Amino acid sequence: MTPKTILTVSVTEAGRAVARRLPFEHVHGDAAATIAGRWADVDAFVLVLAVGAAVRMIAPLLTDKEQDPAVVCVDDAGRYAVAVLGGHGAGANDLAHQVAAVTGAEPVVTTASDRLGVPALDQLPGFVASGDVAPASRALLDGSPVAIDNHLGWPLPELLTGATPAGATPAGQRRPTIRITDASEPRQAGTAVLHPPTLVVGVGTSTGATPDDLAQLVTAAIAGAGLATASVGMVATIDRRRTHRAVVSLGWPIEAFAAPELAEVAVPHPSDAVRQAVGSPSVAEAAALLAAGPGSTLVVPKQASGAATVAIARRARPRGRLHVVGLGPGGAEHRTPAAAAAVRHAEVVVGYSAYVDQCADLIGPQQHVVRSPLGAELDRAQMALEAAADGKQVALVCSGDPGIYAMASPVLELAGRPDLAAVQVVVVPGVTASLAAAAVLGAPLGHDHAVISLSDLLTPWEVVGARVEAVAAADLVAVFYNPRSERRQWQLPRAMEILAKQRPRSTPVGLVTDAGRVGTRHQLTTIHELDPEEVTMTTCLVVGASTTVVRRGRMVTPRGYPL
Repeated sequence: MTPKTILTVSVTEAGRAVARRLPFEHVHGDAAATIAGRWADVDAFVLVLAVGAAVRMIAPLLTDKEQDPAVVCVDDAGRYAVAVLGGHGAGANDLAHQVAAVTGAEPVVTTASDRLGVPALDQLPGFVASGDVAPASRALLDGSPVAIDNHLGWPLPELLTGATPAGATPAGQRRPTIRITDASEPRQAGTAVLHPPTLVVGVGTSTGATPDDLAQLVTAAIAGAGLATASVGMVATIDRRRTHRAVVSLGWPIEAFAAPELAEVAVPHPSDAVRQAVGSPSVAEAAALLAAGPGSTLVVPKQASGAATVAIARRARPRGRLHVVGLGPGGAEHRTPAAAAAVRHAEVVVGYSAYVDQCADLIGPQQHVVRSPLGAELDRAQMALEAAADGKQVALVCSGDPGIYAMASPVLELAGRPDLAAVQVVVVPGVTASLAAAAVLGAPLGHDHAVISLSDLLTPWEVVGARVEAVAAADLVAVFYNPRSERRQWQLPRAMEILAKQRPRSTPVGLVTDAGRVGTRHQLTTIHELDPEEVTMTTCLVVGASTTVVRRGRMVTPRGYPL
């Protein structure tokens, strides 16, 4: 897990400088008083001070590992990020890697599973761990036998496929047991419980239903059936209720269906009144079964209160999901939390090798990583979709934004095939090169602009050239991706000739190479003075409009506000 509410505390001026590089709330000064005063209301602390001092401050505050916040210590030179407290459960290990990625520090994680490269039970993607986890974890680390009770027949990760079935354990031998179940069970010594996301909660509500109305009904239905809330993976409803506050407040991912789709589902308790009201004889039961997919069963039939209905279905197999993730231009500081979460929670991470390296701090030993060479975009998309079709949670990683000259387009084209219809594709946006370059240059995109790739590998030059002509005629700021490579030398000079016919020789041009990465380089020049030899494949080129100016070394395209 990754902590949500994080507080950075520093005590020295050098430490203050380190803390200011982190995207968290920051308090500078009396560390002991700050930690004690905020201990109960934050998920994690990043303490920019010595580990020994931190230990003395937090020791009197410790209660138990289920409640204590995570603690990461960073020295005030920013060399090391040490996970001190709450490694897996509270998220200190993940936080140490996150802090290290932003500051350039080395993450120090001493948890045995991380040190040995063995997935921890409480970090397995697709499961929520509870019960007595430690004995089974130790046995897995030691290579000792572990019994598996998987009465659901749920697909297991590679870590557990070689374990002994629980019924096969010889009489008289006590082995740690791992039980895969969606039932709510009391804690048993020596038994770790893994809850898979087997359950889909179908709901229907009246317009005036409150969050409490629905939450109470859902909670009672889950508890009454002896099910575990940890195994709920989704809530399903009719499309008109997707954004209803009672549905949203449940906190699970939402899938919504149109009334005609729901009407096609056979349910045990159809209602003519519901049909007349919404166009389907069922909402809760039909939505639960439809979202749960082929082979699913209704484990909790429709239950109703005055304001809402609920039903619960059990999936027959995992539902695959593919996140096409934009990692941003390079550094972790420009990577969105949604992108980081999608990679961390994936069972399979697919990407061009350089992009996988870009998010290496997010990838753990529990994840299967598939690297592919540059130029194998269709193979990469196909591979990611097939893994998701097999029920896996997949992250296909891209630099920048996945929808701009990247993988979202081929993935969604291929996902239209009938055999991939069950795969849910989620596009996670990222900071694209044009935005990263513009930030370095100033504000060149402050008014209308166009983005064009000068690569003619997939688009004929006749088409590319015509688009440059149109941008020139429209007096738009032009952003050029893929402007030049060893094999493509003439396209950039030709594009500049086209623009120069419509713009003054003094029009500003900005070059940013490796935007957002270590070693970012930039320069300002003009259409007349641009040297193509300064441009590489990783350069983003921004050519101003006739209104673009340079102010104090920054490139600005005025929006037109009266000053």
